Amino acid sequence: MSKGSAGYGTAVGRSSRRRILRLAGGGLTLAALGAGSTGCEDPHETGGEGSIPPPRTASPKAPKDGEAPAPLWSRTTSAQTYGDNDELVAVAGAVIASGAPLAALDGATGEERWSLPGGAVPGAPLLLGNGDDTLYLASDTYDGAVIGYAPASGKETWRSHLGKEYRQPRPIAVDGKQVYVIAEVLEADNSSRTNVIAALNSGTGKLVWKEQRDLGTQQNGVHAAVQGRYLVYTDFKKNLTVRDTATGRQVWTQKTTKTSYGPFAIHEDLVIVPQGQRLQSFALADGSEKWSVQAEEFTAFREPAVLDGVLHIADSGRTLWALDPRTGKKIWQSTALKDAGAQAPRQFVRVGGVLYGATDLDEKGGVHAIDTRTGALRWTFNDGSSDHHAWLVATDGKRVFALHGEKLHALPV
Repeated sequence: MSKGSAGYGTAVGRSSRRRILRLAGGGLTLAALGAGSTGCEDPHETGGEGSIPPPRTASPKAPKDGEAPAPLWSRTTSAQTYGDNDELVAVAGAVIASGAPLAALDGATGEERWSLPGGAVPGAPLLLGNGDDTLYLASDTYDGAVIGYAPASGKETWRSHLGKEYRQPRPIAVDGKQVYVIAEVLEADNSSRTNVIAALNSGTGKLVWKEQRDLGTQQNGVHAAVQGRYLVYTDFKKNLTVRDTATGRQVWTQKTTKTSYGPFAIHEDLVIVPQGQRLQSFALADGSEKWSVQAEEFTAFREPAVLDGVLHIADSGRTLWALDPRTGKKIWQSTALKDAGAQAPRQFVRVGGVLYGATDLDEKGGVHAIDTRTGALRWTFNDGSSDHHAWLVATDGKRVFALHGEKLHALPV
């Protein structure tokens, strides 16, 4: 059972150019991403005509073949999402969506467990560390702090401050010992033209190391992950960079052929990066290419995820791929989505023999349930709201949580 998408690469400053263009196309500014009342039932979500199916009861009617199951529960939330995978997490029996206020809903019932009035800073991910015992967030008061909370209770358990000479430190990745942040370097006139990457001790909060990034690099648009002794990240400037987690020393960096706006994947000693028509794998130790896969002409690979030892990825031609992440060899390839006229997913979670994929666009999309053995499409869940926001998925192994705009649905597995 895979609880989440191991398509690594936590996004910071999540309003990538792709996301901004999509939001702008929807006629919505970032500031206007609406907030609802957390934990409230919406009649349109619980079975009104023309809406999603009604919630399941104690004796649910089994859905027909090819028909999506009815939600166990649905809620309107305070979510403010821009379409990156780290905006929805399932942890400690709760599900949490990025927003203000930041609220944790009980995974079984949808009832609110706790709420933080300030919420999550726009652009800062929901990072889980210390065996999922700590949720790391940038301070919503913009005071330069990074704060850890207990996901089960919402109580503050950890706090660190990079220093007054830095502005808006944002966590980008976490491992068993350290929290990694990027922050702007303040100039005398209070402007900023450079930024640093730093490691904070996840026990004491003390600074372990900090390194200034090259002039011209940006604080926003970074996707990052940690694998052993390596901190890996990509950015808008077409850089793929690996640093030593103990010292911050840059191990290697190279330009990618295409800017990676979405997460990459890590498997053992490899980092796997979609670059347009090519999917490439590089050795973490030295950056050497280990394998590559080519999609059809005029198609581009989307975000990858390694789940239960299998690399899952879709392309813009709506073909699904299952690959061996060690070699790039094809396990299966499916045109089920293309044949059904459905949207290709960009985020995956897996429970048992079912792969759940969330789509960027709503029309002909939503959350697809896919057979992990063959790539066959089992069903697609869509709430019928026509909301322009990207779909997001998370799982606790018992349920699959589907977030669409402000609407959160718990689906049975």
